[in-house]
Amino acid sequence: MSDMSSGEEIAPDSFGERSLYIASATEVSNNWRENSANQWYKDGADSADGAGPYAFQRLSQTWFTPKIDPKFKLRRDDKFYAIGSCFARGLEFALQRRKMSVESAAPEFARLVSVKKEPTGLGFINKYNTFSILNELRWALDPAAAFPVESIAKVTETSWSDPHANPTLELVGFEETLKRRALLQTVTKRIVNCRAVIVTLGLAEVWRDVKADVYLNNTPIPPLLVREPDRYELHLTSFAQNWANLEAIHALLSRYGHPDLRIVVTVSPVPLHATFLKMDVVLATTYAKSLLRAAAQQWAIAHENVDYFPSYEIVQNSDRAAVWQPDRIHVTVAALHHVIGLFLQSYLEEDSLERSFSRGNSQRVDINLPQSASLI
Repeated sequence: MSDMSSGEEIAPDSFGERSLYIASATEVSNNWRENSANQWYKDGADSADGAGPYAFQRLSQTWFTPKIDPKFKLRRDDKFYAIGSCFARGLEFALQRRKMSVESAAPEFARLVSVKKEPTGLGFINKYNTFSILNELRWALDPAAAFPVESIAKVTETSWSDPHANPTLELVGFEETLKRRALLQTVTKRIVNCRAVIVTLGLAEVWRDVKADVYLNNTPIPPLLVREPDRYELHLTSFAQNWANLEAIHALLSRYGHPDLRIVVTVSPVPLHATFLKMDVVLATTYAKSLLRAAAQQWAIAHENVDYFPSYEIVQNSDRAAVWQPDRIHVTVAALHHVIGLFLQSYLEEDSLERSFSRGNSQRVDINLPQSASLI
């Protein structure tokens, strides 16, 4: 995203009280000259010219490619950790294909099985909201933060549900559920060794366990909602709540993490599968993504070591027929190639890339994702 650090710097604790960025007339003039993507339309410009500088020209292309000015570069010898959902999982695979160290893609996850009897390795560490991302980091890194065991709920005599784990995991007994929990925290602790952390934001509708006094990663399974209807409540979270969570995440990683920490934050382009509110699911999706997009931008402005990568805008502004699978929830492998290719091209140092050029995409990066890969 555009570098705003050259204008007047706003302290993080003053956000909400004043403008995020203040620039003099001279600064604005410099911004105008330096930003080659600052105009949407110009009379007389050819709409079919996909190489043109105007937004209406670039948006006519199958794959939208925004102007990206990363604050920092990542190195081949960096250790990476991806937390969140969607983009984070696909990025793990792409980095691994390049023989780079990805601590969040732990081989220990391979033994875990989903309800569909499929391996869950690429999705076990999915965290769908800022509360669950913060919770997982606290439980793993902060000695004073204890995991609320009481939030693991009994479903049957032989099965228990951990609402903080991946919802696709098959329900197992209490002891096995605790072993999974210990494994997840062991893997999460590896984030302290990672210079590069990728955080993907997804949902604003969050469930809370009133009894255990904790926000959850997943929707409680139906038998629990029926059996204990007063135990769980849905929260439509606010900008202030999500902003506070992001700041707490930054504080945790700054205290316990890598001394030269770099964070790239993204927003998942995947819509809500369903909403628990009374509004249209399309409107609920727009609210959630708008809120999280604004929070991500503010987070990036507040910290020199946080940058925003526009995976959301890339998908939303590319051709629908090319981007979306028929369900319009999951993106195509081709779309994932384009998004992750732009990420690698933007953030990896030149000697970490092997670029293959193709017509219509001047800097296409070959990432060799499997056909089953998706932003989910």
